[in-house]
Amino acid sequence: MLLDGRLKLRHLVLAVTIAEQGSVVKAAEHLHITQPVVTRGLRDLERILAVELFDRGPRGVTPTVFGEAFLDHARAIIGHVRHIGQHVQELSDATIGTVTVGTHLAGSNILLPRAIAALKAARPRVTVIVRDATPDLLVAGLLAGDIDLAVGRLTSRQPPERLQQVRLYEEPIRMVSRLDHPAHRRGVSRLEDLYAYPWIIPGEQTALRWELEELFERHQLALPDDRIECTSPLTLRTLLVETDAIAALPFLIVDTDPQIGILPVPLERVTHTVGVTLPADRRPSPAVAMLLRHLYAVAADLRRSLAASDDASPRTERVQRPV
Repeated sequence: MLLDGRLKLRHLVLAVTIAEQGSVVKAAEHLHITQPVVTRGLRDLERILAVELFDRGPRGVTPTVFGEAFLDHARAIIGHVRHIGQHVQELSDATIGTVTVGTHLAGSNILLPRAIAALKAARPRVTVIVRDATPDLLVAGLLAGDIDLAVGRLTSRQPPERLQQVRLYEEPIRMVSRLDHPAHRRGVSRLEDLYAYPWIIPGEQTALRWELEELFERHQLALPDDRIECTSPLTLRTLLVETDAIAALPFLIVDTDPQIGILPVPLERVTHTVGVTLPADRRPSPAVAMLLRHLYAVAADLRRSLAASDDASPRTERVQRPV
């Protein structure tokens, strides 16, 4: 029904822009067209689909259940179209290209930098764009085609249908603080002994936050009242080094930091699988495929170093590589 030529790419762009801007007026400003043109285009689209895509209100518009479904597909199609020209250009010249990679904490200090350095050494003209964001925003960027791949913590929860995950290595989570923290001098070894200190915990949209909440619940503790919710690596480190705050962080984040020490407090059932998340329905471009190969090579080195460390007990299973 929709392949008869009535549905245009401009309809998809229009609907996505209205959803992102939250109103017809703002969408018109963003697209540099008049409000009547946007209103007419939305009515045309809703007439083609025979459903209402947005609920209109005094403060703007919100997608209906039909709108949410349509927007998911529209973002994916726009992402595919955006990559067509880039992919064809990269196929004609394998020495150029652009890779947009998302990351959030895990893998951002060793895995990703080393892989990027190896890629740039082999292909100096490939541009790498790194975007640090929370996991929910990274997933949205992957689905929309704004991000080629994401490096970071994988969860046991099923990823969205159009995404695939590749496990690279297991990295333990450790309780940490500055080296001269009172908890080090006291030799604390129980979670309860740390409860009174200021805590830095991840935001609600992160898997580590969910696991920490479950950990506190198993110990019959509520989340500490004295806490900071932080997703900025630089802010987090400064707070650890300059205050009495404590945090649960990936081992490799703190292993090379001379000012941060590991507290001997076990975090049972808090695991940390680091890997890559990719669109399942989009073939990687040559530049993306090359970065993936370097990520796999660096991950193999990290698995060996973690296995040799007294502080880690990683799994060393064979990694399946999809590209």
